[in-house]
Amino acid sequence: MVRGNNKKQGKIALITGITGQDGSYLTEFLLAKKYEVHGVMRRSSSFTTGRIDHLLPEIHQKNRKLIVHYGDLADANTIRKLLYIIKPDEIYNLGAQSHVRVSFDTPEYTANITGLGTLRVLEAIKDYQENTGGEIKFYQASSSEMFGSAPPPQNEKTPFHPRSPYGIAKVFSYHTTVNYREAYNIFAVNGILFNHESPRRGETFVTKKITRGIARILSGKDKKIYLGNLDARRDWGYAPEYCEAMWLMLQQDKPDDYVIGTGETHSVREFVKLAFKTAGLGNYKKYIEIDPRYYRPSEVNLLLANPAKAKKELKWESKTKFKDLVKIMVEADLKNENLL
Repeated sequence: MVRGNNKKQGKIALITGITGQDGSYLTEFLLAKKYEVHGVMRRSSSFTTGRIDHLLPEIHQKNRKLIVHYGDLADANTIRKLLYIIKPDEIYNLGAQSHVRVSFDTPEYTANITGLGTLRVLEAIKDYQENTGGEIKFYQASSSEMFGSAPPPQNEKTPFHPRSPYGIAKVFSYHTTVNYREAYNIFAVNGILFNHESPRRGETFVTKKITRGIARILSGKDKKIYLGNLDARRDWGYAPEYCEAMWLMLQQDKPDDYVIGTGETHSVREFVKLAFKTAGLGNYKKYIEIDPRYYRPSEVNLLLANPAKAKKELKWESKTKFKDLVKIMVEADLKNENLL
């Protein structure tokens, strides 16, 4: 493990899940604010740093501002050691088994990483603060999937009714974060983020499946896109903007929990139609095939954020409209296929 810069000139942040969509955008955001950023990533025989490769300095470079450590949310000992080595001011817990449909196939693993992983980080913070007297602020990536079948619009006071092992694990993490805030006076917040997308979205998530699938159809590599429930409705925003909201929560005088979203809801079918139109492709029905394997055993039909509290207290609101988000993603995938 590489030690952090002991001579503190700016803030130090630790990000779990740094190689994911949100982790990469948050890293860019924090580096622009002169943070020293440390990330945790799992060891893999395949390269997983594609989203942050453009940010990684040469490994022998001195005074690096971005340092990546091997670790795992299943490994409490390593998490604890990293806190004493890095001495972070802020921790952003973005790591998780984050695919909702897959959580039905791997519920125990999802509970261990997405649920108990949060507990392990908070226990490490509690231990660190008790032994050093230092303070670490903690951001927990909570999810709109916690609301499940709760009536929309959903805000900070809406009761949770999760409909997947992923949603259940996130509810556990949410309440664990609140409990450690109240029991141990840890500056711990929950960002209840509704769906947020970008060109860096994972390829198995529905929005990326659609936009990447269109590009592959136009390049002659595929003939169909296989999807599940086209009538599910979600509140979709642009991921980089949501990372700013994460940071803003940790800059407040007191820790609290916030819903982050656009306040609009659209169906998967609407996303498909607009994406095909943006790409100049004909009738989408010729290219979309419904595969029952992609249906969830228990579906979440409608998620719609009421982000009024974030707007009032954080002075944050989403800027990128739905049609612009779709355009950004479609054009990025067309460029990847050398079609633009």
